[in-house]
Amino acid sequence: MRPTRTTVLLTAGLVTVLGAPAAAAAETPTNLYVNNQTGSNCSDTGAGTQAVPFCTISAAAKVVAPGQTVRIRPGKAYNEAVTIDRSGEPGKPISFVADAEGPAYVGLPVGKGVTISGASHVLFRGLSTGGGVQVKGSSDVELDRSFIRNPKLNALVVGEGSTDVRVTRSAVTGVLVDGGSRNTVLSNNSINGPFGPAVAAVDAPGTVITNNTLYGYCGATVSLGGGSTASGAFNNVFITGDQGSSCTSGDPRNALLVSQSATAGTLADYNLVAGNPNIAPVPYSWSGTTYKDLPAFRAATGQGAHDILVASAADAAAGEGSPRVDSADATAPGVLPTDFSGDPRVDDPLVPNTGKNGGYLDRGADELQDNLDFATVSVDPTYAPAGTEVVAKASSDSNWPTTMSYHFDFGDGTPPVVTQPGGEALAKHVYAKPGEYVIKVTAVSGIGKKVSAQQSTTVSTAGPLTTAFTATQVLPAANDIETHVAPLTYSFDASSSAMPWPVQRTEVNWGEGYYETFDGLAPVKHTYNKPGDHQVTVKLIDVKGGTSTKTQTVRVEYAKAGYTAVTPFRVEDSRNYGGPMKAGVPKGVRMPVAHHGPNGSGGMSVAVINVTLTNVTQEAFLGVSATGEDRPTTSNLNARAGATVSNTVTAPVDDYGNVWLYLNAGQADVIVDFVGYYQPNAGQKFSPVAPSRLVDTRTTGGAVAGGTTRTVKVAGVAGIPADAKAVAVNLTSTDATSNSFVAAYPDPAKRPEVSNLNPEPGKAKSNQAIVPVGPNGTITLYNHSGSAHLIVDAVGYYGQDGKALYTPVAPKRLGDTRLTGKVAAGATATVSGVPADAVGAVLNLTATESAGAGYLTAYGYGSARPEASSLNTLPGLTVPNHVTTPVKDGKLSIYNGPWGGSTHVITDLLGYFTQG
Repeated sequence: MRPTRTTVLLTAGLVTVLGAPAAAAAETPTNLYVNNQTGSNCSDTGAGTQAVPFCTISAAAKVVAPGQTVRIRPGKAYNEAVTIDRSGEPGKPISFVADAEGPAYVGLPVGKGVTISGASHVLFRGLSTGGGVQVKGSSDVELDRSFIRNPKLNALVVGEGSTDVRVTRSAVTGVLVDGGSRNTVLSNNSINGPFGPAVAAVDAPGTVITNNTLYGYCGATVSLGGGSTASGAFNNVFITGDQGSSCTSGDPRNALLVSQSATAGTLADYNLVAGNPNIAPVPYSWSGTTYKDLPAFRAATGQGAHDILVASAADAAAGEGSPRVDSADATAPGVLPTDFSGDPRVDDPLVPNTGKNGGYLDRGADELQDNLDFATVSVDPTYAPAGTEVVAKASSDSNWPTTMSYHFDFGDGTPPVVTQPGGEALAKHVYAKPGEYVIKVTAVSGIGKKVSAQQSTTVSTAGPLTTAFTATQVLPAANDIETHVAPLTYSFDASSSAMPWPVQRTEVNWGEGYYETFDGLAPVKHTYNKPGDHQVTVKLIDVKGGTSTKTQTVRVEYAKAGYTAVTPFRVEDSRNYGGPMKAGVPKGVRMPVAHHGPNGSGGMSVAVINVTLTNVTQEAFLGVSATGEDRPTTSNLNARAGATVSNTVTAPVDDYGNVWLYLNAGQADVIVDFVGYYQPNAGQKFSPVAPSRLVDTRTTGGAVAGGTTRTVKVAGVAGIPADAKAVAVNLTSTDATSNSFVAAYPDPAKRPEVSNLNPEPGKAKSNQAIVPVGPNGTITLYNHSGSAHLIVDAVGYYGQDGKALYTPVAPKRLGDTRLTGKVAAGATATVSGVPADAVGAVLNLTATESAGAGYLTAYGYGSARPEASSLNTLPGLTVPNHVTTPVKDGKLSIYNGPWGGSTHVITDLLGYFTQG
C-alpha cells in the first residue's frame, strides 16, 4: 500500500459521498455480507444483509458496487472459484475482507481460486486459497494479508497488461508477473518458489520487490527477464534452497537474475543474500554475467552497494544480532509502515542503525520486535500498618529494557506513578487507610505494547498485636466416603486477630498436655483424643518481635451423623492371628476406613460392630472405647470362664480409624464383625419405634434347626416403612439344644461368616443387631447347630424418611441400682440423664445379681410398655446387651419382667439421636 496515495483516494471518496443525494446514499448500503456457516440463514437471491447474508462470495461479487465492502465470515471453507470482474472508482474501491476482529482468513479449498479480470480499484484482504489468484487486465488491485497457494508452479499470476497491482503482507507459493503488466509491487511478503523462482517477472516493467523474504529452490530466487525494465529489488532476504529432484540439472542458482533486456533502469540494493553449504550458488547474474562475490558485482554493475552476503540461511534468520536488523533503506519504493505480521517498524536499541541515512528498517518481511510477553511486580512489605512506606518494583521479559516505562497503580484512587523509559522500575507509596489493595503495574514498550501484572498488599490498622481465634469442627464433605476425616478434628483460625505486622510464628497449646509451633498464621488442625472442654492457648509472634496470647475454652464434641449399613464382615479373629487378648493390654482393631477395606468410610466417626468373646480363662468383662490410653469406665461384655458371649457395640473410632478393646482379667479370644458405621453428612437417619415383636418361633414356625435359615419380614410392618434401608432389632434365643451361633444378614443367598448371637442350652440369650434390609423387605436368620427358638423385636429403622441423626458420647453411666437397690420383679425403674432433645438413645444395659431367669424391657418414658424384651436375665450371671430405645424428656423406663425376681440394672449411655 502507498500511504500518500491512499490518503488522496480516501479524501476523494469522502467528497464524493458528501456530494451524493441523500436518497441515493441511503439506497446503497456500505456493507454486503457473506456467511455460509451453519445457522446463518444465508441466501444467494437476497440482498446480502447481515440478517440474510449471501451464501457465496461469487453472489456478492456479482452485485458489489463502488465504495461497498463485502464482509465475508471466516470459518467453514467456501467451496467455489471466485471471479471478480466489477470495478470500483477512484477513492471508492470495492473491498472483500474477512469479517472478524483481528487477523482472519477466508478459506477456499485446493483447486478453487480467485480471478480478478478486467476490474479496477479492488481490495481483497484476508484471503486463504488453495487454488491461486490470477489478475488479468486489471488495475489498482491490492491483495493484503493473504495466504495464496497453488499446487501448480505459481500461485499468483499478474498478467494481461495489469497495472498497479500491490501484494502486501502475504504468504505466496510462487509469483509470476508477465504479459506487459506494469508497476507491480510486492512488499513484506513471504514468497516460496517450490518448483522455480519465488518471483519471476517477464516483460513486466516497473516491478518492485521490497522487504520480502524469498525462498528459491530451482534456478534463480528472483528472475527479472524480457522487458522488465525500471524494476527494483530492495531490502529483501534471499534464501537459496537445496537442489531438488524436480529441478533441472545445471540450473543456475542465483539469488537475483536480471537479464540483459531488463537491466535498463533496474536497481538492486540493501538486500541480504544467504548462501547454501550444500550447493555452490552464484549470488548474482546481471545482464548475462554471473558474479560469485559482492566486490565483483558492485564493480561491474554499480548495484548492491549495501547488500550483505552470509554463509547460510541460519545466518539470515530474524533475531537479535542478525545483519537484517536496522540495516535497510526506509526510503525504498514499496516500503510499508508495518511488517508481515502487522507489527510496526521499530528501532532496536541494542544494535546501531546502519540503514540508509541512519534509518532503522529491518530487511526481509519481518521486523524484529521487543520480546515483551509478561511483566512482574514485587511489593515490600506486602503487609504493614497504615502510614508505612511501600516499595513496588517491576520488571518484564523485554529484550529492550531501555525502551520500557512502567505505570504503577496502587489501587487506592491516587494518581498512577509512571517511570521514565530506561529508568529504574520502582515506585514508593504510603497508604493512608487500612484495607486490602491490589497494586497493578502496566509495562509499556517503546511502540506502545502493553502487558500487566499485579500484586496484592494488606494495609493493617496501627496498634498492638492482639490475638483472637475461632475453633471450628472439621467434617467430611457431604456424601464423601473416600476422604479420611478423623472425628474430633478442629480447625483453629487466628486471622481475626489485630495484627499490625505479619505473624511470623504461631504457638498453640491444645489443652491436652502439649503444644505445637507453626510458621506464619495459616489455619491449623488438631484431632482430639476425647470429647470435653479443653483450655486452648494461642500465642502469636510477629515479624517485629511483638507477642500476644489468648486462652479460651473450646468444647470438643462428636458431630451428628447418619448411618450406613453394610453386609457384615469379619475384621478381627484372634484365634487365627495374633493370639488371645490379655488382661490390661489394650487391643486396637482397625475399622475399614475407605483406603483400608471394603464397605468402609474414610469419614466414619462411629463403628457399629458385633464383638464376641470365647475361650475365656476366668470371669472377666470387656470394655470398648475410642482411645488406647484410658481404661474404659464401662463394660460392654461380661463372660464367665469357658463361656462364649457376644454383644453389639457402638463405639467412636480414633483418628486412625481404630476402636480399642480392654479385658480386665485373664485372657480370651476376641472376634469382631463390622456391621456398619455413622458418618457426619452421609448415611441414613434413624427413627425409633416402640419395641414390636416381628417373630417368635415358639408360636410361629417352630424352632430353627441347625444349618437352616428363617426369613423374617421387617419392612412394611410394625411401623417400619417399605423403603427402609436397615432395621435395628433385638434378637433372643431360647430353648437351645446345643451351643451354637446365629447370624442375621440381608441376602439369603449370601451368608457372611459372622455371628450375632450365641445360644446356649438352658439359657435365654439376647443381642441387638442392625441389619440391612434384604430382598422383599426381609432379613435372614441362620442357626449353626442344634435347634433354638428365635425371637425378633424391632426397635427402629434407618431410611430416607428417618427423623434423627446420631451423636456418640464417651460412655457415660446413667444409672446403677447397686447404689440404690434392686429393681423388683414386675417393677419399673426410671433412668434420666439423656439430653432433653433426644428422641432415642443407644445404651449398654447390664443385669447383674439377678434372682432368676427373666427379662428387661427398655422403652420411652411415659409411653405404653411394649410386649417385647431388651435383655434376658440369668441367675448368678452378669448379662449385658446393646439397646436402642425411644426416650422422652431425657428419660427412659426399664421394666423388670414378673417371673425373674429382682435384679440390679446398670445403664450406660453410648450415644443419642436428635432430630436432624
